Amino acid sequence: MSANPRSRRPRWLRLSPWLAAAAVLAACSGPGADVTGPTQAPAAVGTLKSVAVVTHGSPGDAFWNVVKNGAEAAGKDLGVRVEYNSSGDPTQQAKLIDNAVAQGVDGLVVSMANPDALKPSVEKAVAAGIPVVTINSGEAESVQFGAIGHVGQSERMAGESAGKRLADAGKHKMLCVIHEAGNVGANERCAGATTGFGTATTLQVDINNPTDVQSRIKGALEADRSIDAVLTLNSQIAARAVDAVKESTSKATVATFDLNSDVVNAIRAGSLLFAVDQQQYEQGYLPVVMLKLYKSNLNTVGGGHPVQTGPAFVDKSNVEAIAALVGQGTR
Repeated sequence: MSANPRSRRPRWLRLSPWLAAAAVLAACSGPGADVTGPTQAPAAVGTLKSVAVVTHGSPGDAFWNVVKNGAEAAGKDLGVRVEYNSSGDPTQQAKLIDNAVAQGVDGLVVSMANPDALKPSVEKAVAAGIPVVTINSGEAESVQFGAIGHVGQSERMAGESAGKRLADAGKHKMLCVIHEAGNVGANERCAGATTGFGTATTLQVDINNPTDVQSRIKGALEADRSIDAVLTLNSQIAARAVDAVKESTSKATVATFDLNSDVVNAIRAGSLLFAVDQQQYEQGYLPVVMLKLYKSNLNTVGGGHPVQTGPAFVDKSNVEAIAALVGQGTR
């Protein structure tokens, strides 16, 4: 019988999971980093007691529930009070940030799908001495707005990888479905996918109207029978795309960004080729660690570069290993 795997792990890894996370973060920067991030110290070095997480997630979105789970788990591990709020309306999201600043939180985590709308609020937080970590979207604006770091995946790079996978699967014309108007991350995903794939067209839909989403995708497939690949940018939209393909009798292959139980089952059934997994649990968990280190020790991570959480890919080769983790809300 082999030795217990835990006994072979360094003692510090066994003592505290967040110390392990901190080590991973620290490995993302170093002497080779050539971009310098903000150096402004917080108002007071001390204990991180409270963190506000404000995202652009829509109510009930499975993706953002996993982000929330990660942030709350980090809060529990680190003894930090974490409050999560979200709104798909940029104006309302900015108000949520302003409320957190007014409450005097010790740290702020913000997703920036619409950076211009959030800039005044984020800069107000920085001016108040509240360290900010951006997540998921707004990578290009993060340092400019004064954030101490960004956690997410390069959307353009992830899109290129997804497009190349579809091209390698022998597909010739791709439909890329954008589910949120004005979302810079979604636009970059489609732009990257077009680069990686070669020939593509985009379709704008509204994630808040699932029936219309399915109808629009079906209509696009019926109007152009040469479309043989559909790439969705959200797990909930993926399920609608799969149904639209069936209803339209199209032969198109569907792939998607992000995971949920429906995506897992569709991959198992062969109706989805793959999912791009940006491991959003890390986008909730790691920023709280970063804020903890910054508040207590003025540590920053990445040297002005984002901490990349993806892209990872889930397909038939590894879906069974990932399935249980999706079920428990961590993938």
